[in-house]
Amino acid sequence: MQLPAEFIQTTEALMGRERFEQYLHSFEEDTPVSIRLNPKKTSAERCLKDDMVPVPWCRNAFYLKSRPNFTFDPLFHAGCYYVQEAASMFLDQALRQHLPNTVNMALDLCAAPGGKSTLLRAVLPEECVLYSNEPMRNRASILLENVQKWGYANHHVTNLFPKDYRKSKMKFDVILCDVPCSGEGMFRKDEATIKEWSTQNVEKCWQLQRDIVSEAWQCLNEGGLLIYSTCTFNTKENEENVRWMMEELGAKVLPVDTKTEWNITGSLLDGFNEPVYRFIPGITRSEGLFMCVLQKQQYQDEYQTLVASVPSLGSQATKRRYSGYQGLVATLPRLGSEDTKSGYPQYPLSYQQAMAYLRHEAIMLSPDTPRGLVEVCFMNHPLGLVKNIGNRANNLYPKEWRIKTTHVPQDYEPVLRFMD
Repeated sequence: MQLPAEFIQTTEALMGRERFEQYLHSFEEDTPVSIRLNPKKTSAERCLKDDMVPVPWCRNAFYLKSRPNFTFDPLFHAGCYYVQEAASMFLDQALRQHLPNTVNMALDLCAAPGGKSTLLRAVLPEECVLYSNEPMRNRASILLENVQKWGYANHHVTNLFPKDYRKSKMKFDVILCDVPCSGEGMFRKDEATIKEWSTQNVEKCWQLQRDIVSEAWQCLNEGGLLIYSTCTFNTKENEENVRWMMEELGAKVLPVDTKTEWNITGSLLDGFNEPVYRFIPGITRSEGLFMCVLQKQQYQDEYQTLVASVPSLGSQATKRRYSGYQGLVATLPRLGSEDTKSGYPQYPLSYQQAMAYLRHEAIMLSPDTPRGLVEVCFMNHPLGLVKNIGNRANNLYPKEWRIKTTHVPQDYEPVLRFMD
């Protein structure tokens, strides 16, 4: 794998020779595979963990010994677990330590595909309302699918720009900004990011990141948390942006408890010693990530005087960007948690039936199945709805979610194995 010469030069200077050699060596190793269980649908206590090693900084999260084909596991589609890169789960450690005593509203501003959003939703109090936003419409569709399958109440998906939230005057106690970045931490996992890298893109990214944080900061309650993260290494998009937030926004950087054996790297910017957390492949068991927790101080928001009277998110001015997703959320039940049960009769499917359903094929139900809407399940976990009309059941699984492969294994090899 050929890395850009400018990247090698700048990153070796940043990391130091020994650390950079460890990073290069990681390209010769298999990338770690990790999953995070959905505590609403299953639990670590129920799982047989012979093939799983805990991710130390996240509850209910495990490394797998190898990568299975998750497409062929109905429990994955039922939202029983999420396949997530381990470093991203450090969010759990940060939230457990610093989550405010009262959290009424939270926002994930750049949320697709949904890994951090579903983790955030699992950590937040049930009564807290979480908005997960994605500006790009095609990515927002993926985000919506994952939110629906995760199955929690008080979780909404929007397709807006950060400025729309700022104009709405909505205020949040927690905001996650997992900002678009140059993607250096993904080189090992996604070779396409190598081709897209350039010093010009790094310059473009750090400026865009400041624009996004500036909008988000105006939506944050005093005393609230802003969690800033990227999947890149350079200091322009990381430490230098954090320093800018401190100097220009008055942000306070909060430390997160870690253990030495986790091998998380701190600040790499000379003269900047605030608590920031960098995950480097070959050193930490993960892909690349940078994360920092910031708090808005208790003082008058200097930006409020700049915000004019603007329409709220529910107004006609923003309805075009939101209504399509709102309609899908309204018509499709969330899958399977106790507080979002559909109330429809349930019908158990075999593995082959479940895979046929996920391919959006018609399903034959037993003659005594009630007519009308029926929730089909695999291993007691709902997959979605069918409309039973007697001689057949029309498949109501969203077409955009369907599995497109025609080859399905004859035997089910579960990712999760449960105790009796």
